[in-house]
Amino acid sequence: MQPLIVLDTNIVLDLFVYNDRLQAPLDKALRAGSLQWLTTSAMRDELARVLDYPQVAKRRLVNAQPADAVLAQMDSLATFVASAPKALYTCKDTDDQIFIDLACEHRCVLLSKDKAVLAMRSRLARIGAVISTHYT
Repeated sequence: MQPLIVLDTNIVLDLFVYNDRLQAPLDKALRAGSLQWLTTSAMRDELARVLDYPQVAKRRLVNAQPADAVLAQMDSLATFVASAPKALYTCKDTDDQIFIDLACEHRCVLLSKDKAVLAMRSRLARIGAVISTHYT
């Protein structure tokens, strides 16, 4: 069975829009099928919304990446699951709660660069979820 992982929106942008070299091992593992990326329709909706933010849209234009192409990559590499119930711990940034809930429900790694999420590392570790900034 493949290890499970949850990716927050900024990590997805790093992978598919910004081509961040620090996320290259993650990209390779996802494309090789050695990781199972868990996501929900709400997470996809958030990515679709963020892809139209001016700074992200500008980068997509520079890279000639339509939003649909980014979403298609997500669709092809992620496993869509039901939204998770509210986790024991609450994030200060309510937009990030869905990622925390899913990682806690599946007791897996959540990749994020969000300060509010990173501040929850020790609390989430108590219930089996690991927070990291990159996959190695």
